[in-house]
Amino acid sequence: MTSVSRRRLLTGGAVAGLGAVAGAAVVAAGGQPATIPVAQTGDLGTATVAFHGPRQAGVAEEPPAHAAFVAFTLAAGTDRAALSRMLRLLTDDAARLTQGIPALGDTDATLAGLPARLTVTFGFGPGLYAAAGRPSPVAALPAFGIDRLEPRWSGGDLLLQICADDPLTVAHTQRMLVKDARPFAAVRWVQQGFRRSPGVQAPGHTQRNVLGQLDGTANPRGDLIDTAVWNPDGSTTLVVRRIRAEIEKWDILSVADKENATGRRLESGAPLSGTAEHDEPDFTALDASGLPAMPDYAHVTRAHVTDPALKILRRPYNYDGAPDPAGHPDAGLIFASYQRDIARQFVPIQQRLADKDLLNAWITPIGSAVFAVPPGCAPGGWIGEQSLS
Repeated sequence: MTSVSRRRLLTGGAVAGLGAVAGAAVVAAGGQPATIPVAQTGDLGTATVAFHGPRQAGVAEEPPAHAAFVAFTLAAGTDRAALSRMLRLLTDDAARLTQGIPALGDTDATLAGLPARLTVTFGFGPGLYAAAGRPSPVAALPAFGIDRLEPRWSGGDLLLQICADDPLTVAHTQRMLVKDARPFAAVRWVQQGFRRSPGVQAPGHTQRNVLGQLDGTANPRGDLIDTAVWNPDGSTTLVVRRIRAEIEKWDILSVADKENATGRRLESGAPLSGTAEHDEPDFTALDASGLPAMPDYAHVTRAHVTDPALKILRRPYNYDGAPDPAGHPDAGLIFASYQRDIARQFVPIQQRLADKDLLNAWITPIGSAVFAVPPGCAPGGWIGEQSLS
């Protein structure tokens, strides 16, 4: 069976003939794009992250600079057979693109030649498991008093988290994979985010959000990631929260007020009871006035977890949309949290924050979605094969 006919089979014949013919020409030529000039910055543009393996990529690696979170709603009547065809197709093209090889039917093959650490991570919402006739390992979050959720940023049956150090790579990958999914599902929402670009800071630096805070200092590291994030079968779970920042209200505060709200020094990220970013907060320490150095209402205090098995892996991206006509910003955080068990790890932290986090005066959750992240796959396999077959 040729590559083109296999693609037509997987999509149920929904791929346009013209696109399939163009794709055949690319694959027949060896599946490689034309030579592309690469900037003299080492292997930044050509760097790849392995797609195949027992765990999906795009979770524990150093996050690339750019991301698109693309959620889909399955078409009515989608069954397990249709899901299998869709996921086989998405897996095949994601595996190619992450290695700098054009997707099948890619009419802009030159755009695939610089993967720039591209990863594509699949997440399955409760609706996908319902369509497959399988029990879902994840459920919608409980309602939190601080939420002001908007349907346009919430829910989803399937998620593709697309990350790379180059925004054009992200955009091209998103377009190819949306085309793959179109016969089976409609785009529900897309959230695009960014972090510091490679080379701006040393590898391993902690992300700053649009409020200027270091975000992710308390993340599990090394072997503790296995304890907090990965299940024995190579699966994990993902919560995506869109959090709007009330930047202009935040700007009015003094540095001291901002630090009391967060519980950390803005410049260094050190807890108010310490001197360096990774100092463990001391909740018994008193300040010069005899009051707790770490206020009970501070964000760090409310989010603090001591048991490594109950930590979450924060993998956030900033967003910055167009200001409104009056010039007021539309910016905030795409908060992506990975953990073994959402109910056991994420929900208790979020409930404490919702109950008594002073930072809530300057941030508002406006979107929320949950996904199971199935194990990875071997070459020739497909994401979801273990979960849905």
